Amino acid sequence: MKKTKIIASIVALTCTMGVLSAKPKATSPVSGKLSVWTFTDELEGMVNDSFKPTHPNVQVETSITQTADFPTRLDAAIAGAEECPDVIALEVAFVRKYVESGDLLPLDDVYAEIKKDLAEYPVKIGSANGHVYALSWQVCPGAMFYRRSLAKKYLGTDDPKKVQSFFSDPDKFLETAKLIKEKSFGKCYIVSTSDDLFNVYKGSRTQPWVADGQVVVDPAMSKYMEVCKILHEQEMCGNHGQWSQEWFAGMKGTLQNEDGEDKEVFCTFLPTWGINFVLKTNAPETSGDWAMIQGPAAYSWGGTWIGVYKGTKNPAAAKEMVKYFVSDPDFLTSYAGKTGDVVSSLKVQAKVKGKYKEAYLKGQNHYKEFCDMAKNVNGNLVQGTDQVVEALFSEEVWKYINEGKAKKDAIKDFKDKATETLGL
Repeated sequence: MKKTKIIASIVALTCTMGVLSAKPKATSPVSGKLSVWTFTDELEGMVNDSFKPTHPNVQVETSITQTADFPTRLDAAIAGAEECPDVIALEVAFVRKYVESGDLLPLDDVYAEIKKDLAEYPVKIGSANGHVYALSWQVCPGAMFYRRSLAKKYLGTDDPKKVQSFFSDPDKFLETAKLIKEKSFGKCYIVSTSDDLFNVYKGSRTQPWVADGQVVVDPAMSKYMEVCKILHEQEMCGNHGQWSQEWFAGMKGTLQNEDGEDKEVFCTFLPTWGINFVLKTNAPETSGDWAMIQGPAAYSWGGTWIGVYKGTKNPAAAKEMVKYFVSDPDFLTSYAGKTGDVVSSLKVQAKVKGKYKEAYLKGQNHYKEFCDMAKNVNGNLVQGTDQVVEALFSEEVWKYINEGKAKKDAIKDFKDKATETLGL
């Protein structure tokens, strides 16, 4: 997810942190010029507010391109259409493309200095062929957010530990969805959209989409198809998509089905940024009625990595920028306090995670929970072709759920289309 200037509106978070922003101190000896390309103004703010004051001898020029257009511009620059940037922001949807491309400078020396302090899964995503090419200052593990009032009504408790026992794995999730339908007499959906489960099941895979030169449908994704079908056929979820008005209506408690009947929605699945950028923004009136658990599987969603172009004229300053954003304790402590983001530095996590008390979650310490969840995310399965492959898979899942296409035919057509598209 692209973060925008909405960050400015959440500086005063509703958590009790006790972490104050300190004025950055200039300490770095590097100098010269750097060009930074990014798809989010978040990185621009980090450069202007933190890197420049601490690195006064480095002149930094930042350029922002919309996420959808960013890879096209970067590819053209690499091909010689314009001068390449020194430092490059990379979204999770396309970070592996460039990590695997050979166009980035290895950051092995930077990583060697700070590896003991970094969360594991972002490093794995930023690594290929025995080298580290991109690092991230954040982790974005996902969680299951549920309405406390509905949990009390249908499960008899809103305590996160007890509610987790109802959703401890994919089979328990489906079992509890059926229980909630029964107890609510069909009034309560488990989720607004079955799309919410995609990242969850993807996170529980043991195989990537492409293995040994062949397109693979991991058993977890096969199970995902079946669960989506059951949820739709038994009317345990809405027939909508993520980011639709109905999806947001489910969070607000104002969802209606196709017949205009009011429907409750028990839960939604979101990562770290989901609290501030989705729930609080779109359903402020439900504050205090939410809680967070891991749910049926560990997963991640989103994130930004930074890499260095292999042809940079100032590798020392470029590497220093990466190292600073990923590991500097003063910057990361201030950043965590301002944004609520979960940082990838284990040292800073340990320093700040006990200081949160999120009012939107009725006092739950979500930061600590997310730090623990990040440990279970598998960073080995992300590939540069995921975005293309997953779009093709979703098309066939839709046909299976809504158009009566046989599952085996949907899987076969997906594999055939993905194989052709990837040229395998």
